[in-house]
Amino acid sequence: MKRILVLGAGTGGVVTARELSKNSGNEEGINLLEIIVFEKEEKSLYSPSLPWLMVGSRKPNQIYENIRKLDAPGLKVIKGEIEKIDPENISVTVNGEVYKGDYMVVSLGVEQVYEQPLAAYGHNFFTVKGATKFNENLEKFDGGKIAILISSLPFKSPAAPYEAAMLIDDFIARSGLSSKTEISLFTPEGGPMEFAGKELSDELKGLLEQKGIKYYPNHQFISVSENTLVFSNGEKYEFDLLAYTPKQQSPVAIQNSALAGESGWVNVDRNTMETAFPDVYAIGDITDVPLEIGVSLPKIGFFAKQQGAVVAHNIGRKIAGKDPDKSFNGEGQFFIEYGKGKASATEGNFYTSPTPEVKMKTPEHLSHWSKWWSEKYWFFKNF
Repeated sequence: MKRILVLGAGTGGVVTARELSKNSGNEEGINLLEIIVFEKEEKSLYSPSLPWLMVGSRKPNQIYENIRKLDAPGLKVIKGEIEKIDPENISVTVNGEVYKGDYMVVSLGVEQVYEQPLAAYGHNFFTVKGATKFNENLEKFDGGKIAILISSLPFKSPAAPYEAAMLIDDFIARSGLSSKTEISLFTPEGGPMEFAGKELSDELKGLLEQKGIKYYPNHQFISVSENTLVFSNGEKYEFDLLAYTPKQQSPVAIQNSALAGESGWVNVDRNTMETAFPDVYAIGDITDVPLEIGVSLPKIGFFAKQQGAVVAHNIGRKIAGKDPDKSFNGEGQFFIEYGKGKASATEGNFYTSPTPEVKMKTPEHLSHWSKWWSEKYWFFKNF
């Protein structure tokens, strides 16, 4: 019996594991393939819903599920910290025990680290706890300055800070506090989501301007005090309420392994997601996939889903003695919440040359409901 090790129970890991089980011939009581998923957290979080949690449109228990509920024939979940990854021998050490496999799929996402005391003065909305605490403070807010800070690059879910700013503006408007509130977004980026091309970046900037949200690109954060952000260009900004994204890097287990490239992330074939090691793949946020415009493929959950499905299919073909015949082509879709029950559907191909062919639709109710359905279907299908 072949054994496949899936490292991480985030979006990509869940899709990979379930697709492998579905296409393996496994049935209840009859397993032709062993799939082991390793995850250090108790909960599998649906990250696209965090901006909704920030403004009270979701409760914490609506956007995650216990990893033990990840159920499929031949699938086993092991909770624990990954201590060592050995891609040469296709093995992983978890809780002091070594697990050897025939194939390995690395989907460990990003590790969030705190180099500045941001947690003492603001809320990391890339966590359930941080988004919840921000909402508690937003509910008590009676006017002042709200700052959304992108503290460093790269970061996952690159639309999230922009969604957050627009949803917060919507909340403030409904609370009758617009005349007493200033919302500002600070980022090291030269423009919103530059990886999608100048046209889309300008369109998103236009949506922020429509709402009166102040936008500060090319602002590299360097320090924070009780109510002040300081940037490398010498500018300072005083705030009353702060939401931020922390520094994000590849997990230590990856950095200490032979999988880490010069960037610290995992280099892969951008179509097959194969690493330099036979039968070892990496998908999602953990990877570094350069684009022709000089930046890397953004760390978006939709890509992890697509890549996971491709890898699972091709592993199944290999096990059956057939040639792999699927590839990830750089196509993706995601939604950017605008407020007022509307969202912008953003879709296209990020691999096109010389620039990505990605379009963003005008905010509409249908796109909002499409994002809502994506969340509901994710939990229904996988847990």
